[in-house]
Amino acid sequence: MTNLKLLLCAGSVAMGLAFAGSAFADDQTTTPPASTPAATPAAAPAAAPAPTPPPYPSMGPTLSNNANSSTFDAGPLGKLTVNGVITGVAYVQDNAAFDFGDFKFNKDGGYDISNGMATVQKTDGLFQFVVQAGVYSFPTVGNAYIKATTQTALTFGYAPVAYAKIVPNSAFSFEVGQLPTLIGAELPFTYENANIERGLLWNQEPLISRGVQFNYSQGPISASLSVNDGYYSNEFTTVSGLITYTFKNSDTLTFAASGNASQNYKTCTFACTTDGTISFATPLAQNEGDIFNVIFNHTMGKWTFTPYFQYNSVPNDLVTGASGQVWGGALIAKYSVTPEVSIAGRVEYEGSSGLANLTFFGPGSNAWSLTVTPTYQKGIFFARAELSYISVGSGTVGDLFGNNFDKSNQFRGFFETGVMF
Repeated sequence: MTNLKLLLCAGSVAMGLAFAGSAFADDQTTTPPASTPAATPAAAPAAAPAPTPPPYPSMGPTLSNNANSSTFDAGPLGKLTVNGVITGVAYVQDNAAFDFGDFKFNKDGGYDISNGMATVQKTDGLFQFVVQAGVYSFPTVGNAYIKATTQTALTFGYAPVAYAKIVPNSAFSFEVGQLPTLIGAELPFTYENANIERGLLWNQEPLISRGVQFNYSQGPISASLSVNDGYYSNEFTTVSGLITYTFKNSDTLTFAASGNASQNYKTCTFACTTDGTISFATPLAQNEGDIFNVIFNHTMGKWTFTPYFQYNSVPNDLVTGASGQVWGGALIAKYSVTPEVSIAGRVEYEGSSGLANLTFFGPGSNAWSLTVTPTYQKGIFFARAELSYISVGSGTVGDLFGNNFDKSNQFRGFFETGVMF
């Protein structure tokens, strides 16, 4: 815990006006002749619009993407935008969990690159596209930390997001490729979120799916519908959708759902474990079930609040034949101390029933977590520290923390810093 305190202290430390004038003097006369019209002051030139960040990736409430990302003319492809991110993390923890990526226990502390990615995108015209390539990790409350190189190789590969987009008009668009999920209030990569670690509810959700997606937006309503492979299963039998209503004060209310229309999961083709039979990225039980969200976003002065609720139902775990349900709720909040400094927090709870081990802490288990993340950003540079705590109730020995898989709680301290160029 001494190392944890030192890390948090180090993280907390990390945290023209222009004038013009003119004068005119005439020592012969102060009034122009009657035949000469008085001079009319020239209108001030209109101010150039402020640059805006590229539309991808989506960003959470604490960090902003680079509004001055590089652009260049690619001939027949048109204008392309290039942006990216390079970040590193360090962490300390107690009751380390078992890392199923490297098949060994986490140490009490470590460091790693958390994101090293570049994105090329075309954002105008009938034909558009996004390609994001590089390495990444998914630090998650309650899970062992898996190194970025291992995580990338075992999950979504070195181009986790890559899709083409057809935009016939301002209301409709169509996407095909490797797409970010429509489910959940937290996004896949660390820098997109209010907290460094993702939460318990996030750990139930799909992240990236291969498929097609239709989008519609008109006035305060936006909606998307997708046919995809769910939890990256390579079986295109999942239907996902969301609908969002934007209120006049820019608050939003979102309903999202995803479900598998079949139960014919087959041996993986792309992202596999070492035995080549089961996809590391695909939790087989969740992939066979349904998941539902209600998400509300509210802004009030320096505060933003995102409460959301989630429900999963699994009729048949293909490994054990068991069924189960998971329900949970979370509140993500942010307070802006200054334009450069903010504090984010997340509190969440999930519970389960049935015989399927859907929470990964044992059948019928429940858990809650608390995460606090002060953040500093200046231009393209940012730094943030984090403290998280998780407690598991009704967990099963063998699915918990510590070298004997019998500890029901865990403290963690994280520090992340980097640039978004």
